[in-house]
Amino acid sequence: MKLVNRRTTGIFALILSAVIRWWMGTCDIRFAFDDPAGDPRRNPIRGIYLFWHEMMLLPTFTHRHAGFCVLISQHRDGELISRIVKMLGFSTVRGSTTRKGFSALRSLMRQGKLTHLAITPDGPKGPRRVVQQGGIYLASRTGMPILPVGLAFRSCWRANSWDRMAVPMPGTRGVCIIGKPIMIPPDISMDEIESYRKQLQIEMDRIQSRAEAMAAGSGSLSSLIQG
Repeated sequence: MKLVNRRTTGIFALILSAVIRWWMGTCDIRFAFDDPAGDPRRNPIRGIYLFWHEMMLLPTFTHRHAGFCVLISQHRDGELISRIVKMLGFSTVRGSTTRKGFSALRSLMRQGKLTHLAITPDGPKGPRRVVQQGGIYLASRTGMPILPVGLAFRSCWRANSWDRMAVPMPGTRGVCIIGKPIMIPPDISMDEIESYRKQLQIEMDRIQSRAEAMAAGSGSLSSLIQG
């Protein structure tokens, strides 16, 4: 039965990865970088890229084969998601960045020596758009910069899930804004981690609002470049 389940999961992953490439390929995707060093496709300096869980479809398409390791939850649907992102050109670590996720954190530290890291700071179960402390701790231990990412679609459907997962309408505009690198001092205390978490929350909210405004056409498009 387990063999059948693994085979079925693999077939679904193959189909869905192909659908993602086709579906997302219809979108008009634009990029903006507050610092040229924030473009992982052109900069070899490894970073920790943070984006909200609901927007994972966009970077899964735009940054495939760009040298990323993605943190995937251990929840029931995690195996399917893990296989899909691997087929799209990512490496993966299973687990979380919560206190119970030390094994995943250690794996991410090892991966950070080789690749960029991609983390949804409000995952795997929320609260939606609330930064958790794991990314701060990881940056402090590895010395890697944190790069806040704002992602948005002009038009999309929303899933009835805790994160309100965004599925773009075909042909819509997608926007990816990558903020300036944020350095976290080494070996900071828990109180300091919380202070940086609050600062990062403000920055994540700010850059997400910018992305949504640009996707809607109400923000300045002068800094956007076509993907």
